[in-house]
Amino acid sequence: MIRSQETLNLLLDSIARFVRERLVPAEALVAETDQIPDALLAEMKALGLFGLCLPEEYGGLGLTMEEEVLAAMELGKTSPAFRSAVGSNNGIGSMGIVLDGTPGQKQKYLPRLASGELIGSFCLTEPEAGSDAASLRTTAIRDGDHYVLNGTKRFITNAPEAGIYTVMARTDPASKDAGGISAFVVERDTAGLSLGKIDRKMGQKGAHTCDVIFENCRVPAESLIGGREGVGFKTAMKVLDKGRLHIAAVATGAAERMLADALRYAMERKQFGKPIVEFELIQAMLADSQAEIYASRCMIVDAARRRDDGERVTAEASCAKMFATEMCSRVADRAVQIFGGAGYMSEYGIERFYRDVRLFRIYEGTTQIQQIVIAREMQRRAQG
Repeated sequence: MIRSQETLNLLLDSIARFVRERLVPAEALVAETDQIPDALLAEMKALGLFGLCLPEEYGGLGLTMEEEVLAAMELGKTSPAFRSAVGSNNGIGSMGIVLDGTPGQKQKYLPRLASGELIGSFCLTEPEAGSDAASLRTTAIRDGDHYVLNGTKRFITNAPEAGIYTVMARTDPASKDAGGISAFVVERDTAGLSLGKIDRKMGQKGAHTCDVIFENCRVPAESLIGGREGVGFKTAMKVLDKGRLHIAAVATGAAERMLADALRYAMERKQFGKPIVEFELIQAMLADSQAEIYASRCMIVDAARRRDDGERVTAEASCAKMFATEMCSRVADRAVQIFGGAGYMSEYGIERFYRDVRLFRIYEGTTQIQQIVIAREMQRRAQG
């Protein structure tokens, strides 16, 4: 945890400078090669970006939620692939262990996750279980001192690079609801675990996903997160509450970057003898974007502070995630419009962001799932 505003400012300034001087110049290369250069990954490890949110006792910086979203906003100002490279170690790839893991599990994995030596991945989504996560079919059947896992996980972020996977599986085949789901840490070299081919996506080149397949995959019983069956879905939901605030912050940072690019272009591009920024309809798009970004930042910081204070923020996290990601797509669309024909050309970068940010409205729960979560929380609170 950052214990002074001055120290926090130094961290945020350091991240912002790294983004500006090292990551932004590499965006086109990553988009072209679908790979983040090893040299940049090494620099990201040296800066501590892989352990921003992991506990200090395990080598991380232990950022609070408020500090994390401010850092995520800075990381959001470049291609999402860079944030994705460190995102799972700070979020869904580690938080199951941080929140509910045994002391042995924490000691074994968290220091290596914090250093970036190990990449973590989160396996929830399946071919037939996406938004309805509680309907997952992957099974984990107890067999002596082991569990035997069978099933397929789909669209798993950082799976090709991961060394460990947090896997949600059904330990009670008779149970068809969330109560029969447990969480496991499965190491990459475990027999019976294999990976599908890397997915070809609309955008986010350099951030890889693929299927993770379990065929009679035997994992030790001590791999059960927390040592308890039947609480895996609760673990997943706690992880997603935090992750949704993180994604909201990343989307807001991306919107700030696109707006800055659009403003700069509008000040340079001339039509009818003057910069297009002087035309009121261009000004309206810029102003609408600025107002929505400001609203998004306020929502996210408020929800983060509430979480740091120990409040339940399921509704607030979903509100922030829904608003910020929808806002980001609107800003992307306006930015392309302000660039005009140039916005459709790859050399200007805006069309890449337009494709990249579309995913924000889908992962960590679609906008429609956020609406359901918010409405259910409203009902729960009204009922006391």
